[in-house]
Amino acid sequence: MSKLHVTTTVNGDEVEYLCDPRETLLDCLRDKLNLTGAKEGCGTGDCGACSVTVDGRLVCSCLMLGVEAEGKQIETVEGIADGYVLHPLQKKFIEYAALQCGVCTPGILVAAKSLLEKNPDPTEEEARYWLAGNLCRCTGYDKIIRAVMDTAAELREAS
Repeated sequence: MSKLHVTTTVNGDEVEYLCDPRETLLDCLRDKLNLTGAKEGCGTGDCGACSVTVDGRLVCSCLMLGVEAEGKQIETVEGIADGYVLHPLQKKFIEYAALQCGVCTPGILVAAKSLLEKNPDPTEEEARYWLAGNLCRCTGYDKIIRAVMDTAAELREAS
C-alpha cells in the first residue's frame, strides 16, 4: 500500500509526514515526528494514555488514523510547557506528587489542560468525570484531582 503525505500543525508548528493509511495518529506522532510523550497503554481507547487534542477536541490518538490529521491543529503533551517554563498544571503535578510511573501522566495532563480551557472553574465532580477516561494504576487519582483543582484556582486568580 502506498504511503500518503500529511501536512498538519502540531504544537503550533507545521509538520509533514508520510504514513500508511492504516497507521494511527499515535504511531505517526511517535514514529514519524519523534513526539513520544503520548503512550500506547491499550490501543483500544480505554486508558487515555495517548490523549491529544485535535482542533481543540480531546481524542485518543490510538483511535484516529494519521491521515485524518491532514490540516488539523494537534496539541500533545510536548506542547504544554512554554520552552523550559512549565505550565502551571505541570508544576502542580510535581508539587502534589500526582505522578508515579509516568505512563498515564502525559494523557492526563493533556486531558486536564483541555478541561481547564473549556471550564476554568470545574467542581471536583466535573474534574473527576472529565478525567474518567484516563486510567492510572499508581496514584489513586486524589493527588491528580487536587493538582487540577489547585491549578484551576491559580489560573483564575492570575486572570
